[in-house]
Formats: sequence, structure tokens, C-alpha cells
Amino acid sequence: MVGLSLGEQNFIKGGIAQDLRTDGRKRLTYRPIFVETGIIPQASGSARVKLGGTDVIASVKAELGRPNPSHPDKGKVSIYVDCSPTAEPTFEGRGGEELSTELSSALQRCLLGGKSGSGAGIDLSSLSIVQGKVCWDLYIDGLVVSSDGNLLDALGAAIKAALSNTAIPKVQVAANASADQQPEVDVSDEEFLQFDTTAVPVIVTLTKVGRHYIVDATTEEESQMSSAISVSINRQGGICGLTKRGGAGLDPSIILDMISVSKHVSEQLMNKLDSEIAAAEACDEDDEMDS
Repeated sequence: MVGLSLGEQNFIKGGIAQDLRTDGRKRLTYRPIFVETGIIPQASGSARVKLGGTDVIASVKAELGRPNPSHPDKGKVSIYVDCSPTAEPTFEGRGGEELSTELSSALQRCLLGGKSGSGAGIDLSSLSIVQGKVCWDLYIDGLVVSSDGNLLDALGAAIKAALSNTAIPKVQVAANASADQQPEVDVSDEEFLQFDTTAVPVIVTLTKVGRHYIVDATTEEESQMSSAISVSINRQGGICGLTKRGGAGLDPSIILDMISVSKHVSEQLMNKLDSEIAAAEACDEDDEMDS
């Protein structure tokens, strides 16, 4: 990113202080969000989300696997993010690798809860087929195509949209397998179950610039931040995960205030995202009928 002059830095901070950002938005207003689903035919589900100048893609691949022995009644989900060097020159080499790792682990925390699986926004028990023996493994890949800030929220939205586009094949389990044998399973080519995303949260990142915080920060705004908190919140207003960036410490009372603001903002984002996903799915179905 091009370095900002002192005048530009003061202009950004001054605008935020007066609730009028450089692009005309208020502090708690998102840029227009655009969603497209079913963009990768080989994947079980996929989606593209554009948030202003930020453009990301998420894909989901469902494969049969074995449950983790410590969670025999749950499937497994892994999330990996790739930051394309074409999106931002600083993504070349180590810079891109570090950001990929940071975004992947933040998404794991926000969507999958703790290591025990408690608080997970994605219901892992729905991925179980035969307890302790067979489950679905979901491989979720995110790709940053272009970057103008707020990558985590955009990737979270793309994953939610890709999961709502995900069709998991119906599985028949052979009844004659003994308890110690690996059961035989028959995966249908024609019957699919739609993945239920009602509990999947949205991620709201509040970026603190000066004394105020903003949602959906651009890259220039992020360069002026002291810290940022990302909260993943489900439709019921429950917090599924929380992660913090930036070196500046935050007073606990400020964190509580930021969580309460995130909760308020998440309702608008969830409704907007749901209607965009529904419109994209309808578009998808129309295209299939035409073909």
C-alpha cells in the first residue's frame, strides 16, 4: 500500500471523528456487498463476495473421512486462506504467508469455536455419518482476489455464502458391517442434502481509529488503527468467537462496548447477506434451468 502523507492521515482521522469517512460513509456503515454463488463447478459449494474494492472467493469440498477419536460423533472442518500476490504487492512471499496464516486461524476461532468444538458456528455433529467410523470432512478454501481492507469479514461472508451453496451427497450405510469393521457406504450421485447455515455466524470487525471505532475499514483506514476486534455473531445474537489485532491494549469496558455495537451491526449485516445469498441462489437456479 502507498504510504500516506501526514495531511492524508489527519484527513482520515478527522473524518472518522466527525462521523464522515473519506468515502462518505458513517462510522457504522458497510460498503455495498455483492454475492455470487456456484462459481466453481468442481466444488461442493462456492461463492464470491465483493465488499467495495475487496474481492474474495470461498469454496467448500466435502470428502468422506474418519472422525477424530476425541470427537467420534463429529465431522471435521479445516479452513485455509490464500492471499494472492496479484491482490496486493505486500502479499508477495512472507507477507502473504503470514497474513494467510493469521486469517485462517482467525476464521477457525470465529467459525469453529474452541478446540473442544464448543461454541462452533458450524454444526460439526451434522457431519457425522457413523459414530467413530465415518464422517464428512469439509475443506474450506478462501482466496483473496483483491484487497481494500476488512478481509476477515468478507471471507466470513463468503464462507457463509459458500456453505449455503453446498450440497452434500446422501449416504447409505451397509447394515451388515460388524462393530469392529469399517462400514461400507454408498454415496449418491443424484440425491443431495443442502447444508444448513442458519447457525453460521457473520463476522463483524470494529477497527479503532483515534477515540472512535468503525466497521468495514478500507486499507487506508486500517493503516491508522490502534487495534481491531472481530466478533462472530449468530442470528440469535450469541457470540461464537472473538479475536483481536493490533498492539494497543484495550480497556475491558471498551471491549464490552465494542461487542454490544458489533451485535447491533451484525443484525443488519446478517439480513443484507441473507438476502444477497438468496438472490444469488435464485440467479443460479435460473441459469441451470436455461442451460
